[in-house]
Amino acid sequence: MDTKWLLSRFEGRTSRARYWLATLMLLVSMASALLLLATICEKLGIATGTLSIDLIGVSASVEPGADSIAVKMSPFPQLVVIAMTLLFAWFYLAASIRRLHDRNRSGWWVVPFIGATGLFDQFGGRLAGSWATFPVMLAVLIAFIWGLVEMYGLRGTNGPNRFGPDPLALADPIDARPPWDQQSELEFVPHRAGPPEGV
Repeated sequence: MDTKWLLSRFEGRTSRARYWLATLMLLVSMASALLLLATICEKLGIATGTLSIDLIGVSASVEPGADSIAVKMSPFPQLVVIAMTLLFAWFYLAASIRRLHDRNRSGWWVVPFIGATGLFDQFGGRLAGSWATFPVMLAVLIAFIWGLVEMYGLRGTNGPNRFGPDPLALADPIDARPPWDQQSELEFVPHRAGPPEGV
């Protein structure tokens, strides 16, 4: 499997199983990168605060403690986390667009399925107490569940579609080979009854 193609290209199609695999690879990579960042910062004596991964927003974050002035003064962890979030968001976007292509949908469907959920996760607190909180939250929840079912649960279209060939189609189908001619392969010798020769 070509991991570079799986995580960085926007054209083509990705099957449901490979999309699950790409998501798992990204989550493990993000967790490993955060652990590495925490280890490096600890070795260098740089305060990091709380490092966390937001699964819905596909982002990592550094949350400084309320009384930690050292964390607020050290830009290194924040800059690394911003770069890491942009990189992993790019990979997730590429895999998601190819998965939508497999469902014969435009890549723009990532906006309601993933983008709206991430934006609401980041800025939804600003709507607190407003009349618009419930309708916006309901719309985002419906889009999120629809996106989960669409991308993680449903099979792609059978055969080629406008975005490319079926990723589940065999490269060398068995039906393309000539059938096996058993008569020319097997030699039937009649059985002889009687005692063995030389007895």
